Amino acid sequence: MYARSSYCPSVALARDLLKRYNIPYREIDMYSDEMMVDRVKTWTHGYSVPTIIIANAGEDVPYTDFLARPTERTIKGYDRGPMITEPTNRELENWLHKHGFLDKPYKR
Repeated sequence: MYARSSYCPSVALARDLLKRYNIPYREIDMYSDEMMVDRVKTWTHGYSVPTIIIANAGEDVPYTDFLARPTERTIKGYDRGPMITEPTNRELENWLHKHGFLDKPYKR
């Protein structure tokens, strides 16, 4: 999960959800390295966090190609395959379910 060290409510929600379901993740402070800043900006056309990816162990890029950034809507919560940016809890739970990390989709 690409994040930033300063407080962000969207990052806090994603972090809490991942911890609640015991989903292993690694948090990368995008501002720790100029390459990470450039990477997130290229992926999101901004500095959008959290940007959550599914990566191979020890890597920090998506394990496979991802969908292009949408032009007709906001990037927030858009399922790009192995990447999602600024999701709501519903969007994140459904995305995690789709990728086999949760047994069932969001239901409240």
